[in-house]
Amino acid sequence: SHIFKRNRDLTKAWKGKTEQLLRVDEHDFTMRPAFGGPAIPVGVDVQVESLDSISEVDMDFTMTLYLRHYWKDERLSFPSTNNKSMTFDGRLVKKIWVPDVFFVHSKRSFIHDTTTDNIMLRVFPDGHVLYSMRVTVTAMCNMDFSHFPLDSQTCSLELESYAYTDEDLMLYWKNGNESLKTDEKITLSQFLIQKFHTTSRLAFYSSTGWYNRLYINFTLRRHIFFFLLQTYFPATLMVMLSWVSFWIDRRAVPARVSLGITTVLTMSTIITGVNASMPRVSYIKAVDIYLWVSFVFVFLSVLEYAAVNYLTTVQERKERKLRDRFSCSCGIPHSKTMMLDGNYSESDANSLAGYTRNQMAPEEEKPEKMVVHLAMSNESNSSRKRGLKGHVGLRIIQNTHAIDKYSRLIFPGTYIFFNLIYWSVFS
Repeated sequence: SHIFKRNRDLTKAWKGKTEQLLRVDEHDFTMRPAFGGPAIPVGVDVQVESLDSISEVDMDFTMTLYLRHYWKDERLSFPSTNNKSMTFDGRLVKKIWVPDVFFVHSKRSFIHDTTTDNIMLRVFPDGHVLYSMRVTVTAMCNMDFSHFPLDSQTCSLELESYAYTDEDLMLYWKNGNESLKTDEKITLSQFLIQKFHTTSRLAFYSSTGWYNRLYINFTLRRHIFFFLLQTYFPATLMVMLSWVSFWIDRRAVPARVSLGITTVLTMSTIITGVNASMPRVSYIKAVDIYLWVSFVFVFLSVLEYAAVNYLTTVQERKERKLRDRFSCSCGIPHSKTMMLDGNYSESDANSLAGYTRNQMAPEEEKPEKMVVHLAMSNESNSSRKRGLKGHVGLRIIQNTHAIDKYSRLIFPGTYIFFNLIYWSVFS
């Protein structure tokens, strides 16, 4: 017989008792607690669960957090012999007054609802209320990329009441800086989280008045190693590769031209790839300075060979004119004919020393334009040296080997000096 005995439904009995204790239907919860009196204090604390992403292109961040509110509403007080609180889910939240806190400058936000709404309400006998929810919010972060990628960014998540001014609702951090807790496992791929801290201030709107605003501030420092591997090292290697042309023979035109074009195009690809992942800001970033200076060095190495090739052509043209002007056999057998253009060697001069005047053409038959004597005296050598000393600058410009020689020292030295200044300023 006891099998067919119906047990009492305890849940129904407890439900009726709960309605009697909280007296939800006996009050107008569209009004704030202590309406008409002083502002109701609402304490806030936050536990950051994760920083999901930081977007430089959209200039925003996504954060998942537990947002908790603390206030006192005497309309929810109930008698209790053991002073224990009662905990409810999101269904009761729709029947009572809760603070209308929203995220300032947020783009997207939502309360998690899997497998049910992630909302908790805990009511104490004296009317104190704890209201907690799990929220994911995407908010705007004004970033400064003037030092990118050697930069640090400070972002803020701002909380504020939408309807109640500071005369009706006073938002404050419940435990000061201790009100913000973070998970120790929070990590980001590109950033190092340096600091979390809280601040608060008043915000003024011309149409509605003053509001209490709470700030969750966090500072991020970018990891540089990724950009060293993907940007700085390749750019530096391309600049060093462009210097190889200084050691290649100037007559190897295809080798030096193809090397210069290859390094220029590679630098253009690196610059394009970096800018593709960045917002189109109107100021110069630190990485832009490095890449464009490197691009200039690569481009100057191409111009250096253009100058070398041009001056070589000019010099050969002048030598050809001198050769056509002063070439003369002067009675010397064809096998002993020599072009006297001022660049003769000692072996060439000694080869002419054995010829006598009889073997030479008569002096009266010599052309008047023949100004070089076959007897190579010390006077001619000394005059040649004086001429060279008087035109040292011209010799450096005309001597294409000297241009390559000095480029081997000037280009690396200047680039090293630039790197010292760059890393000392931006690091």
